[in-house]
Amino acid sequence: MIPSLLAPLFVPGNRPDRFPKAAASGADAVIYDLEDAVGHNEKGIARKAIAGRPETSVYEIVRVNAASSGFMDQDLQAICANPPSAVMVAKTEGADDLEKVTAMLGSQITLIPLIETARGLVSLTDVLANDAVLCLAFGSIDFALDIGSSHERLALLAARSELVLRSRLANRQSPIDGVTVAIDDAVAIKDDALHAKSLGFGGKLAVHPRQIAPIFSAFSVSDEEIAWARRVLHSSQDGNSDKLYGQMIDRPVMERAKSVLAKASLSKRSLR
Repeated sequence: MIPSLLAPLFVPGNRPDRFPKAAASGADAVIYDLEDAVGHNEKGIARKAIAGRPETSVYEIVRVNAASSGFMDQDLQAICANPPSAVMVAKTEGADDLEKVTAMLGSQITLIPLIETARGLVSLTDVLANDAVLCLAFGSIDFALDIGSSHERLALLAARSELVLRSRLANRQSPIDGVTVAIDDAVAIKDDALHAKSLGFGGKLAVHPRQIAPIFSAFSVSDEEIAWARRVLHSSQDGNSDKLYGQMIDRPVMERAKSVLAKASLSKRSLR
């Protein structure tokens, strides 16, 4: 079963000692990394470690190196015998990058294209046309580097909005936002996650177990949202659906209220 992917956690592929800790961290998925977290001289070690990883109940993702890196084929060969639940394709820049993965692992493999460059952003139509794509992920730090911008919200707003829009048009799951570099600042992490949620993202990548709780907190349905949704639906049942506390209540608002309660139910919150 595919999880919500609210806070998938990266773990370096060359640190098998951290694999059990990552699986037990509470993250809804673990991303075994063969790319940025692993130096060139350690990639062979990382491939062997990931290929021989212990069995776990957590949703498994392997991030492979970009097609242009020269490492992708070796990465895919290493995981053929023990494929993960999904493959995250670093620096996806077109349909060909994804076809290399499905050609080696089969069309049944689930793909998560990581958009980290301007070329990747303008190729979203072709990327999302691949039926194996579950959702997009945003490599915001590398993207900012590629376009020469600061890693700030305003500079990356257009790119983030494009990922959300294109995902919706292609009927894919909401995209996953990039990482927050702060590890110990729970306030900053949650604030970044709330910003991503407000734009329509469905989750946020984590690089440390301490980031998981703030991300989950941001993306969970709050008590205030549940109370608001109940009031909206109650007003419509009473036939008083024109206004609620001075705000117009129409069909889109009621549909949003239903969506809030549905999400709360899926997250096993009490709706008493």
